[in-house]
Amino acid sequence: MENIDTKDVPVLRRAAMDCLARREHSLHELKTKLTRKFPDLSRVAVLAVLSRLTAEGLQSDERYTESRIRYRLERGFGYHHIRNDLISKGVDPYLVDQMLHPDDDCWLLKARELIEKKMFLKEGLPHRVLVFAGPEHKKLARFLEARGFSQRDIRVALDAVIAS
Repeated sequence: MENIDTKDVPVLRRAAMDCLARREHSLHELKTKLTRKFPDLSRVAVLAVLSRLTAEGLQSDERYTESRIRYRLERGFGYHHIRNDLISKGVDPYLVDQMLHPDDDCWLLKARELIEKKMFLKEGLPHRVLVFAGPEHKKLARFLEARGFSQRDIRVALDAVIAS
């Protein structure tokens, strides 16, 4: 086992704490940032500092996941986009699946909200007419698909807008 230089620990801890003071970070994100910032320090030292921060409750992938889900949902992203984003940030897929559910009503509500926002014209004029399989319908479906919404949520949200 590699020895850890104890003079490096406060420097690493301070850098990690600075990152966490700004926003929540996944363990993977912090490890990546610290190894980039301090390439000469051992990975063992970085992992030791991060383990300590996690044990002290200062870093939490659960908190990070909750925060990131809330943030991305508020920005109008769907289940698939958020799930892939979290996994790309190094969050365990099992943890993601515990906190993020594809059949939540929030996805359908967010999809409808985005459709309403996209369809509403400037200066408060009434909605444009949405014709099934028309160009506007296809454009909205592609937009929602790119945002990570499921085909079911897209179909139900667009059908509800057409019916109203």
